[in-house]
Amino acid sequence: HQIQLTIFAWQRLRLISLFLISETHKVYRQKLEELTNLQTTCSSSISKQRKCLKDLRTENCIFLLTDHLLTPQSKELKLITDIKSQIKEKGNVFFDMEAYLPKKNGLYLNLVLGNVNVTLLSDHAKFAYKDEYEKFKLYMTIILMFGAITCLFFLNYRVTDEIFNFLLVWYYCTLTIRESILMSNGSRIKGWWVSHHYVSTFLSGVMLTWPEGPMYQMFRSQFLAFSIYQSFVQFLQYYYQSGCLYRLRTLGERNQLDLTVEGFQSWMWRGLTFLLPFLFFGHFWQLYNSVTLFRLGRHEDCKEWQVFMLALTFLILFLGNVLTTLKVVHQKVQKNQDTVQKND
Repeated sequence: HQIQLTIFAWQRLRLISLFLISETHKVYRQKLEELTNLQTTCSSSISKQRKCLKDLRTENCIFLLTDHLLTPQSKELKLITDIKSQIKEKGNVFFDMEAYLPKKNGLYLNLVLGNVNVTLLSDHAKFAYKDEYEKFKLYMTIILMFGAITCLFFLNYRVTDEIFNFLLVWYYCTLTIRESILMSNGSRIKGWWVSHHYVSTFLSGVMLTWPEGPMYQMFRSQFLAFSIYQSFVQFLQYYYQSGCLYRLRTLGERNQLDLTVEGFQSWMWRGLTFLLPFLFFGHFWQLYNSVTLFRLGRHEDCKEWQVFMLALTFLILFLGNVLTTLKVVHQKVQKNQDTVQKND
């Protein structure tokens, strides 16, 4: 009799639990459908507003004539300038809104992941993914530094070099995918520092395919030494940039999804200018690598296409890094001078 009561109580409890779960799941499905409809409505409205802003920029030709037809003191010029700033502000507002809405992936993510929704819908999920991305960069920087030290000083074997170069290819490929996901979620990564990782992926891939030979051995030690120095600088940048970003986020001056980068940006000016000599030394080391490879390419025993391709890639990295860093420094110095003049 006791066993029958126990079985009856268990069955009753199971039925009640199943009913409660079914009702909860039903409410969840309804809310999910409502959420999907709201997302579609918001996305459609934003697309229409963006189209209106685009038409306003292209069709209103008076924006192109204001500097020539209106005097600096005219009310019309001030009004049009105000409209321009409002249009720019609206674009930023729409960008922030779209960070919480599903959208189509770019070409790169479509090729890698397919048409998968990578939008994270909560601030907590976005920040957690960004934080995990930063930790991944830090851990991989340390691993690559010790890997380059091991290959340079302890293991002079082709197979260990291949493992190290393959790790570089995988690391930069992973960075490009993760950065694309962060950009889909509202992170304002842009400019050369996005392209930098694609170029670095290509360079690492060419290094991976470079066959063993005299030319490879002539450049091997220089490349590994450069990799050690690059990892060291990236390690410094991570700690100082992350501290700077933390302070700026606390003050409300930076977005929660802003990231540390391998270069120099305007927000790093406060307390981080000491990094500039380290950065410029690394940039000119890339130029030195390029010159060395171009010289190896003219060697009578050089038959590998990788030599010229690596020389060209290092030159592209040098030009992109130096020009972008100089541009940021010039803009910041000019802005500081303007601020001093206004205060005077």
